[in-house]
Amino acid sequence: MNLGTGLSVVGFSNKMSTTTTTSSRSVSRSSKHSARLIAQTSVDAKLQAVFEESVHSFDYSKSIDIAGETSSVPSDTVNAYLQGLQRGTLIQPFGCMLAVEEESFAVVGYSENAPEMLDVVSGAHAVPSIGEQQEEGGGSGGGLMIIGMDARTLFRPASAAALQKAATFADVHLVNPIFVLCNSSGKPFYAILNRIDAGLVIDFEPVTPPDVPVSAAGALQSYKLAAKAISRLQSLPGGDIRLLCDTVVQEVRELTGYDRAMAYRFHEDEHGEVVAEVRRPDLEPYLGLHYPATDIPQASRFLFTKNRVRMICDCCAPPVKVIQDKRLRRPLSLCGSTLRAPHGCHAQYMLNMGSVASLVMSVTINDNGDDSEGSGQQQPKKGRKLWGLVVCHHTSPRVIPFPLRYACEFLMQVFGIQLNKEVELAAQLREKHILRVQTVLCDMLLRDAPVGIVSETPNIMDLVKCDGAALLYGKRLWLLGTTPSEAQILDIADWLLEHHRDSTGLSTDSLAEAGYPGAASLGDAVCGIAAVRITSKDFLFWFRSHTAKEIKWGGAKHDPNDKDDGRRMHPRSSFKAFLEVVKRRSLPWEDVEMDAIHSLQLILRDSFQDIDDSDNKTMIHSRLNDLRLQGIDELSAVTNEIVRLIETATVPILAIDSNGLVNGWNTKAAELTGLLADEVIGRPLIDLVQHDSVETVKKMLYLALQGEEEQNVEIKLKTFGLQEEKGPVVLIVNACSSRDLEENVVGVCFVAQDVTWQRRVMDKFTRLQGDYRAIVQNPNPLIPPIFGTDEYGYCSEWNPATEKLTGWKREEVIGKMLVGEVFGIHRMSCQLKGQDGLTKLRIVLNSAMAGKDTEKIPFSFFDRHGRNIETLFSANKRTDAEGIITGVFCFLHVTSTELQQALQVQRMAEQAAMDRLKELAYIRQEIRNPLYGTIFTRKLMESSDLTEEQRQIVQTSALCQRQLVKVLDDADLESIEDGYVHGTYNIAFVMWFSSYYHAHGPLGLSYYPHYIKCE
Repeated sequence: MNLGTGLSVVGFSNKMSTTTTTSSRSVSRSSKHSARLIAQTSVDAKLQAVFEESVHSFDYSKSIDIAGETSSVPSDTVNAYLQGLQRGTLIQPFGCMLAVEEESFAVVGYSENAPEMLDVVSGAHAVPSIGEQQEEGGGSGGGLMIIGMDARTLFRPASAAALQKAATFADVHLVNPIFVLCNSSGKPFYAILNRIDAGLVIDFEPVTPPDVPVSAAGALQSYKLAAKAISRLQSLPGGDIRLLCDTVVQEVRELTGYDRAMAYRFHEDEHGEVVAEVRRPDLEPYLGLHYPATDIPQASRFLFTKNRVRMICDCCAPPVKVIQDKRLRRPLSLCGSTLRAPHGCHAQYMLNMGSVASLVMSVTINDNGDDSEGSGQQQPKKGRKLWGLVVCHHTSPRVIPFPLRYACEFLMQVFGIQLNKEVELAAQLREKHILRVQTVLCDMLLRDAPVGIVSETPNIMDLVKCDGAALLYGKRLWLLGTTPSEAQILDIADWLLEHHRDSTGLSTDSLAEAGYPGAASLGDAVCGIAAVRITSKDFLFWFRSHTAKEIKWGGAKHDPNDKDDGRRMHPRSSFKAFLEVVKRRSLPWEDVEMDAIHSLQLILRDSFQDIDDSDNKTMIHSRLNDLRLQGIDELSAVTNEIVRLIETATVPILAIDSNGLVNGWNTKAAELTGLLADEVIGRPLIDLVQHDSVETVKKMLYLALQGEEEQNVEIKLKTFGLQEEKGPVVLIVNACSSRDLEENVVGVCFVAQDVTWQRRVMDKFTRLQGDYRAIVQNPNPLIPPIFGTDEYGYCSEWNPATEKLTGWKREEVIGKMLVGEVFGIHRMSCQLKGQDGLTKLRIVLNSAMAGKDTEKIPFSFFDRHGRNIETLFSANKRTDAEGIITGVFCFLHVTSTELQQALQVQRMAEQAAMDRLKELAYIRQEIRNPLYGTIFTRKLMESSDLTEEQRQIVQTSALCQRQLVKVLDDADLESIEDGYVHGTYNIAFVMWFSSYYHAHGPLGLSYYPHYIKCE
């Protein structure tokens, strides 16, 4: 489905099968992704070439065969395709365009409709070069549109000055749109600038009278248009991506007024799916439709990461040609132009689906897919990847003004942040599920190897999504779910051993394309397979059926008798064609799934080797015991260091048990409140809190005891003794849940920052109505860093504390855009860590400008010298004497080094505790194997003819084994530590006992000393 990008290539690729051997997993994911994109771009180029050659005779239903022929795509075809997309010579007619040199504003290109729209006369349609024009003495007047003229003369002085100032910005997108007036007629336009290799491209969109006040208020005012939608997105409960997508398409449609709005998601194999939709009731639904990768080409997707909003106002309107200077070596780049015309195939596609106008917005999230294995280099910041698009369609021509599109872009940034949280949460939950299943499978393996992992619940099918699984071990087969027959599985195993003997496994979404000769006999039931070797000849298999059965129709059921023309480019034709492709392959195996399978493979291989190698068990067990003892010593050292750090910290740290009673109170807390630790321990925390903070503290304690940790919450503590006259202590508190080894919350730790003086200063400051400079510009260290903006978003205040904190002088930042120039993602500013930080800053500023109370948010940036600064950021509206909002005041609360260190140590301690817990769990599992062996040996002895003395010895062995079982079943760390020496002695005894029995038999037990007992 082509969704209004204006850069579509019809049809789709019969994409390469994703086949991977385990031995090649050192290749980074980003490299494999790049290779796939390059191959896909070649397919896109070939389909475009075929369409341009055939025009109206292009048979859309046969695009599968066209796309499948990917081996012979000349590089010239690909280059021409990319050149045509990026450097087209046509624009849409609802605006006009000028291309100018950046320094002189000399015109190097213009659209044919520019003279008429800008109320000037064309230069007799002649297009001389800049040199020729200078010889003719032209270019100095404002009444003639000619190459080489000064574009500033076409506009009134104030407008020309605004354009010239905008050209000095490193990122010209920050100042878009610029409101300009024609010199001759005074006609208003939005000027939208973007920088290219030849200079500046300036798009001019006519402004209707109702839009003039909006644009005059600057870009910051555009955010107000999306304020309601942003608030609704941020108020949604977490854990539901579908609800988030449904909400954003509803808000976009209400904001823009289009007939249809959809959320379109790109899957890992690059194909797309409509995951949310809101539409006019009489329109055909597209919800649930899947579309092949080439319906939105890779080149188009790349442009969406650069130009995030794309509007086509009328696909039926004839495009306007761009005239350019003859001396330019290649066509002007229109990648960033808001007026770029759609390609012919896309316009035809829109008409076929009944859509005349469209608006497409990109949705980007953090890209965590690059392993960068072996690089050893820390990445400075996360990259971004295109998650999908939000698409609007309209059945009649429609234009929305640039400020509203700007607001939509900001809404998409907020949506991207919320979506990124949900995606990361879903990934974490999935990893936890996989880890939980792996742990249970390992436990089953040790108790009932190897049958337990296929005969009990959960089993290996629960590890990853699949339709069937099989275990081939010792020439026996165990089958689960939908699988090939036993003979077919044995044949697959022989094929793997013959053709992939150098690898430890294979994963593919198409056995046929992976080269398995018997794939046809498997039918649609088994298309994809993940297989790993656990011994030299034994395998674990996971099977997947063809993808078609996984696709669900989200709208009306498609009637097979419908008379869609398969040759026309239409969404339902595209869906039918996609089914033709995917019925030959399964869903691809994702990297996280293969990581889980690979981890289980390693555990199984080691465990199966242990089954046949009992001599190594004693050595391995001894080494694990040494590791366990070392881990316990390290944990004790870390604990002692944490206690010392807490006691000597220069920030107050409080500990509360599950009943709300204080059980920890460091020196700094005692100093601030006047109460010593002995006077506080055992008292309810609520008794020590100011009345107006009681409810806040109760809520924090309740949530923390449920495992929800609130951050940066302001509370007030009472003071006593000599401190009482100073009034309450104001703290910014982070709540940390304290957990035992079973992850049960047993208490809460409050790590706080004393902001009493800063709070008092801020309260006094906000009450001032007159001249505030005596406070703001005071170099007193009690004054926090303060800066401000005017109503247009330009920096209007920058006090000495802010200068000291950032390294940037007041005169260097005053008058610059606060978002983008002062705080931005470039080095020539207070550099933020990514686009998300910039978006969050915009949200807080917009909320304050709208008169809303804003909460403190964590805010980090790099100062002038590259040092990382961690702060809490808050903003308040700035009003004049009449109460009209004139800007925003911003405050930074600097987090102390001690607080950062305390939080870091706490995180390290929690991680160390978790690592020790995992080690102990692993040790417990490793002990079970030899224990079951000794139990088996004892049962053999009991069934034999023994003397009374021998029977007494066997009973002693049983007591030892029961004690070992008790130790293994005891999950408490302290109990394990207490029983450590006994456990070691018992293991040694049992191992000796077992070997002695094998060497001498039952009769040899009569020589065993009677006084040996198991304690």
